[in-house]
Amino acid sequence: MTATPEAGTITMYSTTWCGYCRRLKSQLNREGIAFSEVNIEEHPEAASFVEQVNGGNQTVPTVLFPDRSAMTNPSLAQVRERLAL
Repeated sequence: MTATPEAGTITMYSTTWCGYCRRLKSQLNREGIAFSEVNIEEHPEAASFVEQVNGGNQTVPTVLFPDRSAMTNPSLAQVRERLAL
């Protein structure tokens, strides 16, 4: 669940109830930015990764980039910048 995303794409760790996740997904879809989504409530290993990145907290959306860096609740502009789009 923490496989490195392909160049130009991201992996977004989320939950079904997260409004910030829904907003970011909508923005990514509108901009045509490819992403895979992992629900941390369904995948304990993904929840552990999110906790590692966020000081023990299961904060979503957490986004994993192709360079293996991660951001918590990034804006669309931050995602575009990190992907150099």
